[in-house]
Amino acid sequence: MNRLQAIVLWGMVLLYAVARYSQLYADRLPTLLIVLLHVAPPAIFAIAHGGVFYRAKGVTIFAAFCLGIGGLAEIMSLRTGFPFGHYYFREVMGPKVFEVPILLVLAYLGIGYVSWVLALIILGYIDKPMTGVRVFALPLLAALIMLAWDWSMDPTWSTLDRVWIWEQGGAYFGVPLSNFAGWFVVAYIYYLAFALYCRTQKCVPAPRSRNYWWCAILLYATCGLGNLLLLRLPTAPVVADVTGKQWYTSDIFGGCALVSLLLMTPFAVLAAFRLMESRSANPIA
Repeated sequence: MNRLQAIVLWGMVLLYAVARYSQLYADRLPTLLIVLLHVAPPAIFAIAHGGVFYRAKGVTIFAAFCLGIGGLAEIMSLRTGFPFGHYYFREVMGPKVFEVPILLVLAYLGIGYVSWVLALIILGYIDKPMTGVRVFALPLLAALIMLAWDWSMDPTWSTLDRVWIWEQGGAYFGVPLSNFAGWFVVAYIYYLAFALYCRTQKCVPAPRSRNYWWCAILLYATCGLGNLLLLRLPTAPVVADVTGKQWYTSDIFGGCALVSLLLMTPFAVLAAFRLMESRSANPIA
């Protein structure tokens, strides 16, 4: 990793931290700007970070699987309710293609890639060829790490902010459980597709810089810990979903914060411990 690449990667982590903090000013800033700040830095990070390890071809294929399969699943669900449930997007997320906001699909790329990297670190697969059980184990863990992200943010963006609307509500603060089951399966599919691609490629040496791996861990940690800022937002005590069911706003914020603390943060901590442990086990500088 050269100096320019390091500047880009750490710059995107910093900009994403600013994006998380911008939520506190949702009453003063345009929603589209807040969404853009949440989506663009992780997506740019993914392209820059993946370009170092997987080269341009590899990160392009990852993006194609992630955006293509994820976007197709969104289109299917909007029309049939499968695999996520019945919902629709409001106009606040900007331009759409086949009724799916472009920024929403791009959000999968950033967090989807970082989730993959954390799974690589936790399982110790950084310097290992993608063979045998690794082809299935890595997508499984990566899908769980990304699912934790979706679990931590969906009620806030849908039930509270109404960026998208679940037409029949749901058990998890207005979000149907089918959404999470569907996203786990969809994420596993595109991670598995990329793992099968990696299986056909020659194993290349991993970047030796620890900073290269640390920035990915910190971006995911920033994503999770940023949800704690929501506890400071002044909001109405009760909000109703589209079915009329009322939810306590404090319960929604508290539930999302707990998911961040008990699921997202431990994944980041495990990756950090694994990376520190590799100091003696692996030659990563």
